[in-house]
Amino acid sequence: QVQLVESGGGLVQPGGSLRLSCAASGSIFNIYTMGWYLQFPGKQRELVAAISRGGSTNYADSVKGRFTISRDNARNTVYLQMNSLKPEDTAVYYCYAREVVAGPRYWGQGTQVTVSS
Repeated sequence: QVQLVESGGGLVQPGGSLRLSCAASGSIFNIYTMGWYLQFPGKQRELVAAISRGGSTNYADSVKGRFTISRDNARNTVYLQMNSLKPEDTAVYYCYAREVVAGPRYWGQGTQVTVSS
C-alpha cells in the first residue's frame, strides 16, 4: 500500500509563513511528479504546485512569487514553502505523487492551512 503522510499545516497570521512536508512510502519506487492541491469547502481540488523528478516546476498563478515547491528524491518527500500568506490561501492542502505522466495520483490525508488575524 502506498502511503503519503503530510505535516506542517496550522494557523498563521496574514503575511506569515508555513512549510508543508509530505513523505511517500510503500509500494512506490519511481515517483516522477509530486505536488500539492488545495480544496476549499464545497469546491473541486485545484493545483497549487508540482515538481518533476528533474526539478521542473509548475505553479498556480495565485501563488507564483509567494510559494516554492521542492523535493528530496532520496526521501520521496516534497515540500511547499508558503510565504506572504493571505486569508484567501485558507484551505485543506493535499499532496500527491505520480509515477507516470497523466497516470493515477496517490494522495496524502490533507492538512489544514488557516490564515487569519
